[in-house]
Amino acid sequence: MEHLAQIIDQIPIRHNIASHLMFLGIAQAYFLSILIFIRSKRRSAIRIFGWSLLIQAIVCTDTYLCYTGLIKYALHWNDSTEVLVLLIFPSIYFFAYALLERKPVSLTSHWIHFLLPAFYLFTQIGYFTSPLEIKLNAYLDAYHKSIPMVEAPEGTTYGYQWIKNEFRWLILLSSVIYLSLIGRLLFKKRQLQKRTTQNVKLGKYAFARNTLFSFILLITVLFIIYVRYEDDAGDHYIVIFMAVMTFASAAFILSESRFFDHSWIADKYETLSAKSISFQEIEASLHNDDMFLSTNLSLKSLAALLKVNTNTVSKVINSETGLNFNDYINQKRIQVAKEKLLDDQFTYLTIEAIGQLVGFNSKSTFYTAFKKHVETSPTQFVKQNKA
Repeated sequence: MEHLAQIIDQIPIRHNIASHLMFLGIAQAYFLSILIFIRSKRRSAIRIFGWSLLIQAIVCTDTYLCYTGLIKYALHWNDSTEVLVLLIFPSIYFFAYALLERKPVSLTSHWIHFLLPAFYLFTQIGYFTSPLEIKLNAYLDAYHKSIPMVEAPEGTTYGYQWIKNEFRWLILLSSVIYLSLIGRLLFKKRQLQKRTTQNVKLGKYAFARNTLFSFILLITVLFIIYVRYEDDAGDHYIVIFMAVMTFASAAFILSESRFFDHSWIADKYETLSAKSISFQEIEASLHNDDMFLSTNLSLKSLAALLKVNTNTVSKVINSETGLNFNDYINQKRIQVAKEKLLDDQFTYLTIEAIGQLVGFNSKSTFYTAFKKHVETSPTQFVKQNKA
């Protein structure tokens, strides 16, 4: 044991620009994940994003300790986060899935995504239960080849090593699989938006798309590092890249905050009334006797009906759909117009008459709104669908 302690003492502690960048990124990831857990709803997509950040922070902490040499004070935990690495990419996919599909993620419905991490965990039980000498040698072999290794205890087996040697390629395989799954999600939603008037809030789609781009960059960095460096020698570059991505996420969260909105800082700019209202209440009012088809409908009249101010209604609609009031109402009207244009019961009506029937005061307004939401004119829409 004395010889073991002497070897451990030879491990140098290093702090440099790389370690400082890693530390800042890790601290930011922990802070953001805790903030998200405090502020987000339990089954929301944002909560999943928080879990993804937390997993990344724990994995990066392991790399930080190994890079700086501080792992010598906690050698039993060396390589203990490898299983979590295989959960990073599924967690990013779960976030994109919940964000775009608006469906909850649960173990019962998504269990297949945990098979690879569970399998790897099972194969590494032998390593996790290995004596300290084995974990010290594993660390020295990866980071300090100049320091002599210690003798392994008698009877030590290395049955776990066969898959541990291929761990990097498992990571790349996982990343490519989930890259394709996120890409398919985005493509599916994009095609759905083109075919129908169903709306996916622009901010959600854009954020998911940017997540995909970040994913591609991460895979590129992983591949370069894995080809250029043996073992874990270049892993700190991956952590630095993830730190940059964490700061980018923090910048996005801050830009979406009300901190820069005048409405919260001075009464004269306050836009939300003391009485709030849910999106479901707005929907129910609009669909009561098809009020959204009335030519007399306005933001002011709807707010008066709901007994709140206009800014409250406008903000609730925009927050839920990403649309302003006029686009939101027009989207509903266009959906009804499409049905009537293709319904044989309304062939006696002109296109202009159908526009008035669904709430548009003029032909030009109807045509403009129709083309905006369907990407073609009413006349062309009828020709294409009746052909």
